[in-house]
Amino acid sequence: MISPKLRHDLAHYARRMHASGWIANHDGNISARAGHERILITPTAISKADTDEAGLVLIDLSGQVLEGTRKPPSELDLHLAVYRARPETQAVVHAHPPTATAFGVAGVEMGTPVMPEVAVSLGFVPSAPLTMPKSPESAAAVARLAAEYDAMLLCGNGAITLGDSLERAYLRMELVEHYAKILLAARALGGAHPLSREHVAFLLEARRKVGLGPKGA
Repeated sequence: MISPKLRHDLAHYARRMHASGWIANHDGNISARAGHERILITPTAISKADTDEAGLVLIDLSGQVLEGTRKPPSELDLHLAVYRARPETQAVVHAHPPTATAFGVAGVEMGTPVMPEVAVSLGFVPSAPLTMPKSPESAAAVARLAAEYDAMLLCGNGAITLGDSLERAYLRMELVEHYAKILLAARALGGAHPLSREHVAFLLEARRKVGLGPKGA
């Protein structure tokens, strides 16, 4: 039995993704664990603005549909790659926030954090290389980064964030886009100054102590 609250929250955050301007058309998807071996996910071919609880799809970790009348999204493999690489993950958000997506499209790395809050909340935000959709290489690249990071840019395909709750995964995507806007503005003003190696090490240790990042890292 899937919690009614989980269904409500997943549909709610899907609509918020669209309202935030992170997706258009049928882009983007969001998923959450519904038990150890089951994933609830938004369906394909529907705007996230129109997502409702009845349209959500329940799948297992092999991608087999267990419940739902719609089909899962074409980029289901990216979500499954995250859940397999990080078993403690409870939710995954994949979106195309414009500024962060522009960094990936341009092949520009976010690099060393320039703000303490970003270092603690996100750590580093690496970039996965450009791959073709639904290819084994795409899922492998996401799995490799998800094992170590909570957010990533996908060159040519937006960004992915993960978390121990739907709220955390959503807020991390919000911060990725907000941070990308700050970096872009700073570059217009002559460039952002990265934090020192010592400051980054201190902040990442603080991040670890409060339980953020990969379990056991």
